Amino acid sequence: MTYATDRLHEEIAYVAYHFHWSQDDILDLEHHDRRRYTNHITSLVTRSGTEG
Repeated sequence: MTYATDRLHEEIAYVAYHFHWSQDDILDLEHHDRRRYTNHITSLVTRSGTEG
């Protein structure tokens, strides 16, 4: 099973935007690690939005 290209690009953009990592660095991550980072970012963004 292949991972949807659109979803991969969304993850790359999301991590790059928030962590300022390069595309190559993000693509070097294993799929589960990249998903873990996107989940952590979502949690941080959500938390900061409720603390303001």
